[in-house]
Amino acid sequence: INDAADRILFVDADLVPLVEKIAGEIPSVEYVVVMNGQASPTAENMPKVLNYEELLVTSSPDYQWPELEEHAPAAMCYTSGTTGNPKGVVYSHRSSLLHAITVTQADTLALSERDVAMPLVPMFHVNCWGLPHAGLMVGAKLVLPSRFMTPDRTAQVIADERVTLSAGVPTLWIGFVQVLAQRPDLDVSSLNRVVIGGSAAPISLITALQSRGIPVVHAWGMTETSPIGTVSRLMAHLEKLPPEQQVAYQAKQGRVVPGVELRIVDLASGEEVPHDGATYGEIQVRGPWITASYYHDVNTEQGQDKFIDGWFRTGDVATMDSEGYVQIVDRTKDVVKSGGEWISSVILENEIVGHPQVLEAAVIALPHPKWQERPVALVVPKPDAVGQLTEADILAYLEPRVAKWWLPDRVIFVEAIPKTSVLKIDKKLIRAQLADQVHLGEE
Repeated sequence: INDAADRILFVDADLVPLVEKIAGEIPSVEYVVVMNGQASPTAENMPKVLNYEELLVTSSPDYQWPELEEHAPAAMCYTSGTTGNPKGVVYSHRSSLLHAITVTQADTLALSERDVAMPLVPMFHVNCWGLPHAGLMVGAKLVLPSRFMTPDRTAQVIADERVTLSAGVPTLWIGFVQVLAQRPDLDVSSLNRVVIGGSAAPISLITALQSRGIPVVHAWGMTETSPIGTVSRLMAHLEKLPPEQQVAYQAKQGRVVPGVELRIVDLASGEEVPHDGATYGEIQVRGPWITASYYHDVNTEQGQDKFIDGWFRTGDVATMDSEGYVQIVDRTKDVVKSGGEWISSVILENEIVGHPQVLEAAVIALPHPKWQERPVALVVPKPDAVGQLTEADILAYLEPRVAKWWLPDRVIFVEAIPKTSVLKIDKKLIRAQLADQVHLGEE
């Protein structure tokens, strides 16, 4: 709030107590508009409180829309801060419009007037991935659920509203698949594509959805990219491949969308890596909806080295194959550096989640006296496997699937994995929690 110098806060009634706690620390805020209920805060230094519904009733229905310059700021979202403090990214009217047009293209998300779109993404997560803007532009029906979307409620709303397109992070769809397994009578046949982004979708999740007749569109982007940067749709000649090869392409984050330039650069040499699907490098992008700086960039320690000659350094480590498909293998701050070699936490997580008794997994690097770092895995068993699944089971499952030196030094079973506000795995918090609890290389 202070970084953005907000003047007006629109707040759900049940969140007003949070605003009361910081009322004396947000000097720029002049008004708090309460939505979805009533609230009568009593905190000292509270800005003036208004009721949203009363404002609607008392305001004139006639409004003269101003003429706005296309490069003028339209919105600002903050990064999720999984590896550092959140940073503000400003979007212009021009960049938001161009991004919306891209979302409607046939080889991206193909959003059209025929769709009933239900984004399971909060507006503060890159403007809900741009779906509300694009949906309004083409005239699609938008289903905007509340923030309390359990897997059961998600499935029920999709059935009731006959949703055709929905979008969200993998953790949401893992729970959704569990609901469908428990409720085979639920009719979600209208759902003709699910967009998954925010973090990599495991092959097991893609296969589980598609086995139920729900195609998966894998995508990649960031707050800094508005967010659509790549979309994984099968090119026509790839549809002739065997199913297991097709899903391998779908598990990649896909090909760069028109309007965006993307390159993968060796972190040491600064040269572009070969498109062999194996050589790692950092994704760097530029384009009309890619940010060129952070808001208050001079005040952000992490913002200074993010921009090089017009290219944005994403911090995502990836490969690109000969077909142009990008595959994220890690964040630069999350990759495990063991004995001078890299281990992808993302690949390990996706392999572990493939175990039939595993619901979720997270892999982090912890210090090791000999190898510099080693992987440690947090695993959430499925309900019927709690107390039965063992570390030996996980390691035995991984042995034929990854190199021996990739095997985690520890497998820790937990009830839940910490997540950020946008439901990404919060590795920064996990590392902090385990730093004093797990010491590798000790007997």
